[in-house]
Amino acid sequence: MASLRWLTAAVLCASAISTATATESIWDALRMPGSVVVLRHGYAPGAFDPPSARLDDCSTQRNLDASGRAQAGRIGERFRQNAIAVGVVLSSPRCRCLDTARLAFGQVQSWEPLQGALSDEERRRRQLAEIRRAIEAHRDGPPLVLVTHGSVVTDLTGLSIRMGEFVVLWRAADGTHSVAGQLYVE
Repeated sequence: MASLRWLTAAVLCASAISTATATESIWDALRMPGSVVVLRHGYAPGAFDPPSARLDDCSTQRNLDASGRAQAGRIGERFRQNAIAVGVVLSSPRCRCLDTARLAFGQVQSWEPLQGALSDEERRRRQLAEIRRAIEAHRDGPPLVLVTHGSVVTDLTGLSIRMGEFVVLWRAADGTHSVAGQLYVE
């Protein structure tokens, strides 16, 4: 029984070290010129905006709740704690994304392609191509931040992430971007 407890403790310790190492490598990737952050907006209760939602009226949209606003603030704090200054911050024009960007990074530019298009395959394809061009064009300087929705993150990276989680893309020597890792901020 004692050896089973020792083995369990060793596995838990190794897992904690592995998680810490993976987290540190994400911050290291963000220090590399040309890195990109693809952030899913902070916590907003529900699944989709109602059909009557309008971009010019936040009250008609699904929005961050108090925990989502606090989460966005913590995301920005984690970047500051790790001495990561961000460059351009682009966001879906949906209020939950714009608010996440403002609360985390203090700056934001609305960019329609980050809105996604679940029900219009042609529009979705065009938007993804435009986003990929922006990522490819980001060659140096501080990280480019893209604040968007889960479907867009999945389309870009193949990953399904939670609200408030982000994926870091690092730029390889050949100019391509690939996933360096992902991090969830509660």
